[in-house]
Amino acid sequence: MKKYEGVFIFAPDMAEETRNNVIDRLKSIIEGEGSLSNIDDWGSRKLAYEIDDYKEGYYTLLKFESNGEIVKELDRICKITDGVIRHMIVREEEK
Repeated sequence: MKKYEGVFIFAPDMAEETRNNVIDRLKSIIEGEGSLSNIDDWGSRKLAYEIDDYKEGYYTLLKFESNGEIVKELDRICKITDGVIRHMIVREEEK
């Protein structure tokens, strides 16, 4: 299994309960075949440029270990989930 970091940007007007449900869904996908090592809520931050008329977004960082199939599934889920305005998952370099 390889180590990954995922940053997810949620719409600022998304209800906290809805955002937590999406994060829980992402966590359950990761924990199905991998392991989640860290969740870091960065909170609301100003975006570098407007995305879908939003000037701010709510950032969450997930660090986890899994296989490539889980990363593909997370990417698919984020693309079809309303309220996720951007996401990026990268593999951490091995030291």
